[in-house]
Amino acid sequence: MEKVSILPFSESLAPYFLSINREWIEKYFAMEPFDKAQLQNPQETLINQGGEVLFAEWKGEIVGTVGLKNGGNRQYELIKMGVLPKARGQKIGWMLGKAALDWSKKQGAEKVLLYSNSILVPAIALYRSLGFREIPMEPGTYQRCDIKMEYLL
Repeated sequence: MEKVSILPFSESLAPYFLSINREWIEKYFAMEPFDKAQLQNPQETLINQGGEVLFAEWKGEIVGTVGLKNGGNRQYELIKMGVLPKARGQKIGWMLGKAALDWSKKQGAEKVLLYSNSILVPAIALYRSLGFREIPMEPGTYQRCDIKMEYLL
């Protein structure tokens, strides 16, 4: 297996956050205004708010990304994890997830939340392999998602 490097956010990498995630969001959910804002300008919506965006480089190309949104109260939300089809099967999603959890822990977080949808079965299996567990959804939150998971650090 070729080496995978996990890279922190930089303005030169920012466009990959949109390009890697656009296809799956449009396929399953349609691109909503908050998706567009986060994906088009992660520096303003995530980085400047105390979050992070990480990128995976494989074979000299950016092939994956994940965002972390600062949720306050010593918690982050894992959002918008995407891996290009040509890089699937290389455990890049798992490496990105692990790097996101490690980053959150270094920031002093106590937990990382994520919201998903049961139609994204491979993603749910990935999150479980990272140690996330399902918890009940609160009424009225994330209407387009039906699964809430958390990872206690």
